[in-house]
Amino acid sequence: MSTRIAILIFDELTALDAIGPYEVLSRIPGAELRFVAKEAGVKRTDTGALGLEADLALTELTDPDVVLVPGGQGNRPLLEDAEVLDWLRTAHERTTWTTSVCTGALVLAAAGILDGKRATTHWAYLERLEQLGAEAVNERVVEDGKIMSAAGVSAGIDMALTLAARMAGDTVAQAIQLGIEYDPDPPFDTGSPEKAPSELVDLIRSSER
Repeated sequence: MSTRIAILIFDELTALDAIGPYEVLSRIPGAELRFVAKEAGVKRTDTGALGLEADLALTELTDPDVVLVPGGQGNRPLLEDAEVLDWLRTAHERTTWTTSVCTGALVLAAAGILDGKRATTHWAYLERLEQLGAEAVNERVVEDGKIMSAAGVSAGIDMALTLAARMAGDTVAQAIQLGIEYDPDPPFDTGSPEKAPSELVDLIRSSER
């Protein structure tokens, strides 16, 4: 049986938030993955250097099995976009999984989907997530019922592999991980605010405002 996966995209999204999970989820047997947006067409990433094409408008896919909302500065207007928030609420009623990466969690929260739910986002936005009604958790991947959220950017790959295991079993998820050779060995140990020097934390925090 096929599984319809919808990744919501928009102008000024963070590319890896969408593409990282795409590389994993598109490899699940039976997955039918589509990029969706308010209007079909090309959406430019936050640098403007890359365009992703939405195959379908939201009105053309109202009942996906899985929804994923990525982050990026461009999703801030979505926090007050009635069309997008209504689509998410309606889709969430029927989804098997509703997911987010980075500040995509803010959009889910604005739709009321995270009210009282444990969820995570980029570390610089945990307080904002709490203000929107979620129980903000400083963890890389968080599950609460059928809702799964990932922390900042690269955490979307971890979330997608976790989701692949829930959907298709550990062996499939492990095979996907091997196939994409996801075996991180970063040159620096500064990937979290707990590990990074305070001046780097301040720099990133100021840039994310």
